Amino acid sequence: MAKVYFVVGGNLGDRERYLERTKSLISERVGLILRNSSLYESEPWGFEHDQNFLNQVIIVDTQLSPAAILLEISFIEGVLGRERNGNGYSARTADIDILFYDQQVVFSPSLVIPHRFLHKRLFVLTPLSEVAPDLIHPLFSVTVRDLISTCEDTTKVWKYQPVTVAE
Repeated sequence: MAKVYFVVGGNLGDRERYLERTKSLISERVGLILRNSSLYESEPWGFEHDQNFLNQVIIVDTQLSPAAILLEISFIEGVLGRERNGNGYSARTADIDILFYDQQVVFSPSLVIPHRFLHKRLFVLTPLSEVAPDLIHPLFSVTVRDLISTCEDTTKVWKYQPVTVAE
């Protein structure tokens, strides 16, 4: 069994419902969810959009290989209506990124683990530091706590507070 760290999120449609469906499908198709962070809201990273993202880090116990996981998460994103236009970052219903796969390092044309930009993104590091602050990045040999303290990202990230309607 391997421990895989994912960041899941999206900014289109019913964001909370999409996140719950994403986690349900990961649980069905990839493995047992061991832990998840709080939900975090953040400004879009790498592009502009009116709707903020909701993101969450989940830790999953799996028997699948990294390549098999990539196939599964691509399938899940498709089921949830993710459209890829090939033009860089864009709004989406569902986004699933593999952050870490145990302490393995994978470099292939289709997959890089650890995620190549995780150390540059507060919307990833903030929820990751909630669930795994002492996890050591296998390439940088520093903890997630250290990565967040040196991150230069200025994108705003905050714990999500769902809007409740008074009855």
